Amino acid sequence: MIAAYQASSQARVNAALETLFHAPSPELTRLYEAMRYSVMNGGKRVRPLLAYAACEALGGLPEQANGAACAVELIHAYSLVHDDLPAMDDDDLRRGQPTTHKAFDEACAILAGDGLQSLAFSALLDPRLSASDAETRLSMVSALALAAGPAGMVGGQAIDLGSVGLKLDQAALEYMHRHKTGALIEASVKLGALASGRAEKAELKSLQTYAQAIGLAFQVQDDILDVESDTQTLGKRQGADIARDKPTYPALLGLEAAKAYALELRDQALHALRPFDASAEPLRDLARYIVERRS
Repeated sequence: MIAAYQASSQARVNAALETLFHAPSPELTRLYEAMRYSVMNGGKRVRPLLAYAACEALGGLPEQANGAACAVELIHAYSLVHDDLPAMDDDDLRRGQPTTHKAFDEACAILAGDGLQSLAFSALLDPRLSASDAETRLSMVSALALAAGPAGMVGGQAIDLGSVGLKLDQAALEYMHRHKTGALIEASVKLGALASGRAEKAELKSLQTYAQAIGLAFQVQDDILDVESDTQTLGKRQGADIARDKPTYPALLGLEAAKAYALELRDQALHALRPFDASAEPLRDLARYIVERRS
C-alpha cells in the first residue's frame, strides 16, 4: 500500500519540482544545475508524502498540496547541502551520490542551498502549484519560516553541532531532535492540512500530535540505522554519528530500548489519528513506514 502511494506522490512532487529549475539567464546555469542536482538526485520524499497525505486526510485533493510538498522538500534539500559541507558534517556521499560540494564546489554548494531555501517560499506562493487563497498562503509561509529557522530546524542543527562529544540526557536529546528533524516534519503535515482548505482547529491539533510523534520516531530510526545498516543501503556513510561522537538514542538507551521507543512513538502517532476516517490511511501507513524503513 505505502509503496504505491509513495511512487505516485514522488512522481507528482518531482514533476512539480522540475518546473522550478529553469535558469532565467545563461549566467545562472551552473547555479541552477547545482540546485537541481541537490533535489532531484533521489530521496524518499517523506516530507512531501506527509503534505499530500495530510491534505487528503481532510478531504482535499493531493494536487492542492503541490506547493506545500515542493516547499518542504526544497527546505529539506537545502539543509542537507549545508549539513554536508566541511564546516559542518563534512560528508562526501548523499543518496549514493557525491554531495553537492563534491559534485560542484563549496562556494557553489553554499549558494545552491541559499537558492533552494528562497525557492521554497516562492513555491508556496506560485499559482501553478497552489490555488490557496492569500490568507492561507500567508499562514503557510509563516509556519514554514518558523519551522525552518532558528526556532526550528536551524536551531536544532546549532544544538547538534554544539553537542558533539557531550553526554545528553533523553530530555535534551529530544529537545534537539524536535527542532532539527521534527520541526520540518510537523510543518509538512501542517502545510498539507492548510492546503486542503478544510483545516479546523481540533483537526490541526490532532495532526500536530501525530507529526510530533513521527518526527521524533524518524530520528530514532535514523540513529538505529546508523548502527545497523550499511553505507550502500543508506546512501550515506554508515556509522558517521558514532565516528563523530554525536549523542544518539542507541548510545543513550541501548539499541533494543531505542527500537522499542520508536514503536512506542509510532503507536502515539496512530492514536492521534483516531478521529480521522479511512482518508487518513496514508498517514497511518507513513507512521508505520517511518519505523520500518531500512534507509
